[in-house]
Amino acid sequence: MHFRLLGARLHPQSWKLSPSRGNGRQTSFYPPMASLLLIIADLFVAVCFSARNMALDDPANLEKPCFVDASAKSEGERCKLVEFDALPDYLKDNEFILRYYRCEWPWKETFLSFFSIHNETLNIWTHFIGFIIFICLTVLTALMIPRTENPTSSMQQYYSSASVMEINGSSKLQSEAELQIEAASSLPNWQIPGCLISYLPQRFFSLDSNLSNLLLLKSMEDVSNIMSPLMAEPVTRWPFFTFLGGAMLCLLISSLCHLLVCHSKRTAYIMLHLDYAGIAALIVTSFFPVVFYSFLCQPFYRHIYRGFITTFGVAVVAVSLVPTFQTTEFRLVRAALFFCMGLCGVVPIVHKLVVFGERPEAVLSAAYEVAMMALYGMGVAVYVARVPERWMPGRFDLVGHSHQLFHVLVVAGAYAHYLAGLVYLRWRDAEKC
Repeated sequence: MHFRLLGARLHPQSWKLSPSRGNGRQTSFYPPMASLLLIIADLFVAVCFSARNMALDDPANLEKPCFVDASAKSEGERCKLVEFDALPDYLKDNEFILRYYRCEWPWKETFLSFFSIHNETLNIWTHFIGFIIFICLTVLTALMIPRTENPTSSMQQYYSSASVMEINGSSKLQSEAELQIEAASSLPNWQIPGCLISYLPQRFFSLDSNLSNLLLLKSMEDVSNIMSPLMAEPVTRWPFFTFLGGAMLCLLISSLCHLLVCHSKRTAYIMLHLDYAGIAALIVTSFFPVVFYSFLCQPFYRHIYRGFITTFGVAVVAVSLVPTFQTTEFRLVRAALFFCMGLCGVVPIVHKLVVFGERPEAVLSAAYEVAMMALYGMGVAVYVARVPERWMPGRFDLVGHSHQLFHVLVVAGAYAHYLAGLVYLRWRDAEKC
């Protein structure tokens, strides 16, 4: 049932259609934040129920703590799950999760555990599903880039035939101009500029000299209001796509880390450091849309903010290479370092509101960014406190422990930032320096 509900939420007809306002641009089509949060919740619940049902179907596999017997020759011999006390030190991260651990599995079984039930299953799938969601959002964003094309031959013929009509008197001119502007406004956005350019100028330049100049200017002003936003080149998208790339990189590496960390000590060391680098990449690239589009016309601040956060990110990655950084004792230090790194984003956001506080786009994007920081902050708090498993050790081994909640909050926070990016694009497509 949960998968049927999920299918209904993913259907495009359930998404919000957000028309552009005042600039005549192509309609923006995206799922609203509430819908995506419901989608994530549905996925989480569906996988949780599947994990629970599969565990109940085969309880023996989850109750026998034993390692893989290296001397076993039988092809039917399976890797078993172990308890926390049987783990080597490098795999001991959360003493409140007591069972269902994988430990030093061969590569084949490690990869195949992507489809099996253990205490990392939802850690793997929450960020893998987030990765798939951001691939879809990236494709959707690429399709939303405005394009200006020449009108079709049929539309050219329509306006050519209209141009030979005889008009006598300013009242007839005014009524026809209004009709033509209204007709052009009903066309797809990418057809309007060419139609207006090919038709309206020659009509107005062939007018009798005794017609009212005021009427002519009024009509041309209407045309200008339609054409001006459409003729402008769309603002560059690379900062926004950089953020999307950073989000996908972080989510994919995190999913792979939770999948492969059980193979060996060396693999765990490599994957955990890649995971920290992915988190730093997400935080750094999240700054790019904020800084670039907010200070599009102020390159000094743009370069200062971008250079600072990039340097900070490289420093964090360098510190994460220290072996002791990934130990349990440094859990709070790791969380504090990444949290402070993200908190630096408050400075350019406040600066943006000071400079552009009267702009609704600045306020709306800041609201999404505050939601993003709140979701990330809640995720960090849950990660550090290790709740709810701290309150009932062993009860949340498979479903509902802190790291799974942390993953869901990260995906939701990244999506809030995506919505802020869409606001920036609509703003800077319509208004540049």
